Amino acid sequence: MIISLALLGYGISGVFLALNRQRLKHHFPIVILTNLLLFGIAMPACFLLAQQVPFNPAEILWNPMQLLYLFAIYLVLILPFFFAANVIGLSFYQYKEYVSSIYAADLLGAGVGSVAIILLLFIFFPENILIVLLLLVMLAALIVSTRVFKKNRINTIKWNSVFIIVAITTIFLLPNLATLAISQYKSLNQLLTIPATKILDQKSSPLGFITVVESVAMPLRHAPGLSINTDAEVPEQLAVFTDADNMSAITYFDGNPESLGYLDQTTSALPYHLKSLSDILIMGSGTGSDILQAYFHNTEHIDAIELNPQIIDLIEDQYSEFTGGIYSSSDINIHQQEARAYLSSNDKEYDLISISLMDAFGASAAGLYSMAENYLYTEQAIQQYLQHLSPNGYLSLTRWIKLPPRDMPKLLATVINALKKENIAQPKQQIIVIRSWQTSTLIVKNGQITVDEITHLKQFCNDRNFDLVFYPGITKQEVNQFNILQHAYFYQAAEALLGEQSEAFIDGYKFNITPATDDRPYFFQFFKWQTLPEIISLLDRGGLFLLESGYLLLIAALFQAIVASLLLIALPLWLWKSKLGIQSGNQNYRRVMVYFFCLGLAFLFIEIAFIQKFILILHHPLYAITTVICAFLLAAGGGSYVSKQLSNYPHKTIILLPFVMISLLSISYSLNFDQISSFLLSKGDIGRYLGSVLLIAPLGFFMGMPFPMALAQLSKTMPELIPWAWGINGLASVISAILATLIAMQFGFSVLIMLAVALYLIAAMYFPESQTI
Repeated sequence: MIISLALLGYGISGVFLALNRQRLKHHFPIVILTNLLLFGIAMPACFLLAQQVPFNPAEILWNPMQLLYLFAIYLVLILPFFFAANVIGLSFYQYKEYVSSIYAADLLGAGVGSVAIILLLFIFFPENILIVLLLLVMLAALIVSTRVFKKNRINTIKWNSVFIIVAITTIFLLPNLATLAISQYKSLNQLLTIPATKILDQKSSPLGFITVVESVAMPLRHAPGLSINTDAEVPEQLAVFTDADNMSAITYFDGNPESLGYLDQTTSALPYHLKSLSDILIMGSGTGSDILQAYFHNTEHIDAIELNPQIIDLIEDQYSEFTGGIYSSSDINIHQQEARAYLSSNDKEYDLISISLMDAFGASAAGLYSMAENYLYTEQAIQQYLQHLSPNGYLSLTRWIKLPPRDMPKLLATVINALKKENIAQPKQQIIVIRSWQTSTLIVKNGQITVDEITHLKQFCNDRNFDLVFYPGITKQEVNQFNILQHAYFYQAAEALLGEQSEAFIDGYKFNITPATDDRPYFFQFFKWQTLPEIISLLDRGGLFLLESGYLLLIAALFQAIVASLLLIALPLWLWKSKLGIQSGNQNYRRVMVYFFCLGLAFLFIEIAFIQKFILILHHPLYAITTVICAFLLAAGGGSYVSKQLSNYPHKTIILLPFVMISLLSISYSLNFDQISSFLLSKGDIGRYLGSVLLIAPLGFFMGMPFPMALAQLSKTMPELIPWAWGINGLASVISAILATLIAMQFGFSVLIMLAVALYLIAAMYFPESQTI
């Protein structure tokens, strides 16, 4: 959404420049410095203003005002990008003989900036980075003023004084004004409404904004899915929030295992009761609850994986005394890695691999993760977990309960497919599923379930009032006994998915429970278009919770992007064609329109696809975005610079070269990505990042050529169309950023990349001709 919003600002800038090019060119020094000044001021000002808009995405369906609020945020936040784009577009028009060099410099700067922002996020809180950015713009303005007023020293001094005053004012005033207005509907703000609740600690990094909270008057009792039969006391706890949501808890531990008895009253404790476990792997250890659970069951050795170093630091150092030094125990090894990368880098086998509740209940229930790529719950991931189990070892997957069921049926369908790909003829002989009132646990055994294990399973559930969902040989009379539902939904789903008509059941199910794969890693995307009319009819009867709000927000954003780009870019370009120098009856300009529109779609399609695919290799969306965008922009900058030389040889073969290479590289990467990702995941951090950059660089190099090559051609034939082409390209880019995600969610990354290739080939057919348009 932010990429789309930024490009909307660029597209509107193209229209503005196209319609006012002569007037702006005549006053170039003043106009470019004014835009630099406004760009710097607009960044913090628009941020502060946008935070005052009372937008709440959950209300979109029943409160039309929310769409207007979202549109207002769009209009406010496009302003900084509009002013920045004016600077670039004016430079293109003023120095058209240097278009390739300017475009290369712009891309190179953006590539460096995408890395620098990660470093800044380690040093400053997010809102304070706005100060650094404004100071950078003022520095750029000082450089430009000395260039454009070389013969007028007085003007240079005047403008430089303004920039320095703005910089100094910002340093002193902005830190007190730029505070994050966190949504009142997030868990952190809800907890802070309780008396005697206070924030103990805050940390910021690219992986998230961490907040530690103590509640004195109303002690925390964070034990998801705790048995309704239990009389175990939950020890003192501190709440930990990531980005003001996704709450977990740091649990007080004094070394006495008996104080951890409550952790034996959750569904995730089942594997420990099936047999003795000596060597286990915990994925996403977080604040340590799963480690404490394993410790309670006398596990000999624990490997725990946690991606966020801030969380490790909290438990290992700052709150080590509070947690009893659990992270420093000699029989526990903490690995600061991503789960699949860790497994790819070693051949160790475990008696148990456990993944438990790695997302917040509230956000999961609301469908806020529906747009998020998650490579932990794909067929390929399950296969990898199974390959690291010792003989008769267990894979334990614990998820939140949603009604009607969504998570567990989809997870079960994914597990069944993974087992079949591992040549398991009878998956039902290796699967156990149970549920409580809030959580469900799926056990996959590396071997067949035995009679003794079934006996232990029944005893475990009876003692805790947990419901059996599935085990080999289960009968209908054994299910839905304690946490009673209107129908035995979970049992019915398990029987259907493990039966011969599983595909028909998946197709006919009200929600999308198609198994997740690395090509479509949207495990939390449950939305089905054919179910929408039925859900809408139930809105006045509490049917809102059936909708995936994240997916619908993306649809709303796409609709808004289309409307905004048509009104603010396409319509003005069409109404004022004559002002752009396009003669009545002359249709050749449409060739330029098709070319730049296809480029705008195709470039973002490939970039978004690679960002989402490289999350698997680079572990976190922000790191993937940074690496992919940086590599693409730096390489594209090099390609843009080289394209200047190619433009001097306007032979058809030379022009087609970048399009052919983009197509070949994109198709090659798409067809071989499983092998590429497996290879890179087995390498260390440096190897993975270096390998990713080396893969992206050749593709980005050639992707940087088509745009400046066409602009260079236009500069020779009809230079007044350069801002117009810039606007058309921006219009397509606004739509493509969001559309790319929707296509990937619906059809997969491979389809998205093939569409991009087709668009590049269409663009090649419409390259601007050498004669006057």
